[in-house]
Amino acid sequence: MSVELMVWDESAPISRDQARAAYLAVKKTEPVAGEVPEVAKELPGEVTVYPGHLLVTMDLDTMDEMSAQVFTVARAHGLVCYDPQRDLVHNVAPLGVYEGMQLHTGDGMIVHDPDLGLVHDVLATMSPQNPFVTLVNFGRHFIQVSPGYELEYKEAALARTMVAELAEVQRAFQEYATGDRSFLARHEWTA
Repeated sequence: MSVELMVWDESAPISRDQARAAYLAVKKTEPVAGEVPEVAKELPGEVTVYPGHLLVTMDLDTMDEMSAQVFTVARAHGLVCYDPQRDLVHNVAPLGVYEGMQLHTGDGMIVHDPDLGLVHDVLATMSPQNPFVTLVNFGRHFIQVSPGYELEYKEAALARTMVAELAEVQRAFQEYATGDRSFLARHEWTA
């Protein structure tokens, strides 16, 4: 079984709906033959060139590792990356304030310097197949959530709280990523 990612240039951040529509429209067209764009040579997996778009196909077994490489190459070239399996779009911006911050999911996705829209959307994908989402600044601090919305934050010590709604989890992750610690005052935390 194979999986796909599609990368292309956009002038501004786009929504998942816009990315999905672009992906589906491109898939209805024919690939182009001829000269391969330089960025395609940096992408892992099998790359198919469409007008203005690159489709990266990889084995399911190597998806996590290769997807991380595709995300990195796309970001380095200022390209959007759409993941149709997870229905997630990786925009170039806006980013959080912590350079090198990583997004980890329980289903194996790792993204370096994730855009804030991706962080927001990934939180809505928690399920038995994706049992946690973490934003981590290695050696400094992290925030993590698991189903049932158990929120964990660690800086000097690990603290936990239960949050009632996904929207509040998304708000806390947004604040964490932008350097705002308001979420700490809004909740009762236990060690």
